[in-house]
Amino acid sequence: MSPDAPYRKRDLAARFAFFVGLWLMIAGWSPKDLPVGVAAAAGAVWISLVLAPPGDLRPHFAPLVVLVFRFLRGSIVAGLDVARRALAPRIDIEPGFVACPLTIPPGFARNAFCLHQSLQPGSLPTGAEGDRLMVHALDMSQPIAARLAEDEALFDKALLHE
Repeated sequence: MSPDAPYRKRDLAARFAFFVGLWLMIAGWSPKDLPVGVAAAAGAVWISLVLAPPGDLRPHFAPLVVLVFRFLRGSIVAGLDVARRALAPRIDIEPGFVACPLTIPPGFARNAFCLHQSLQPGSLPTGAEGDRLMVHALDMSQPIAARLAEDEALFDKALLHE
């Protein structure tokens, strides 16, 4: 998409506010630096529209909060599990690959979901083959596909569907 495409004012304002806020965090709150920050933010908005045009993601607050807390809880539990396995005198892993079905169509939303999943310790998406996501897991006895399906449903509810 070109930067000349019609965008909603809300998308432009949100990106501009984000980049101005980022500038203020980095450069400080000095009024003399604000014109440079506004110009830099405007340039960043233009570049971001070229590289990542607004998509179909429409966050829903309540499911998004549930997704964030599930993510944090899962990260802590899985991180402790990985640490326990790493420090155990006998390595207690059964690594392998699991093909997990996906319902999110290819594109930005699927890439965002895979990024979200890649941050979970103990499993790592390695690629998609059609409508299946290949996941490398440290322990094949864990319900990897079931957890991924639950995460996908919650991700879908929080970010994709109206």
